[in-house]
Amino acid sequence: MQTLKEIFSNPFVLGLIVGLLPCALAWKSAFAAKLLFKKEKQKFEAELRDLQSHLNTQLKINASGNDALQKELDQLRAQNETLRINLAAIQQKPGRAEIRHMQITEAAVRTMREQAPGFAPAWERALREAELHAEDQDSGLKKLMRKVMPTLGMSKGKISDEGSDTE
Repeated sequence: MQTLKEIFSNPFVLGLIVGLLPCALAWKSAFAAKLLFKKEKQKFEAELRDLQSHLNTQLKINASGNDALQKELDQLRAQNETLRINLAAIQQKPGRAEIRHMQITEAAVRTMREQAPGFAPAWERALREAELHAEDQDSGLKKLMRKVMPTLGMSKGKISDEGSDTE
């Protein structure tokens, strides 16, 4: 024990102990900080992986939804084009122009019956009004109503004549 006391009483050993003690504390602190840093780094890496996985899943869901919407849009465009072609073909069927002209003429005659002071000017005015009315019917709500109720705007005599032709 005496030798130990002599060794510790030596000024060099005392200086060495005083110098190594803060060094050991600094090393322990650095080691603890390094372990804490490692744990935090692992936690952040795990969170980053989870966020990337969530982002990938979200992007896949959005991509599949966009693909479905794009396919539906393409399908609706093709269907719209087909319907447009079919409508143009139906309008070109024989008899459509004659039926339209007959409707215009009937509307003009009806107007003429109401206004009979001078036949020629009144007839031309009535014919123009009937053509404008027919053009209005070919677009918008009037066209829809005419398709829903095709007898709208036709006289009872014409309806009964057409009904007897189809029987």
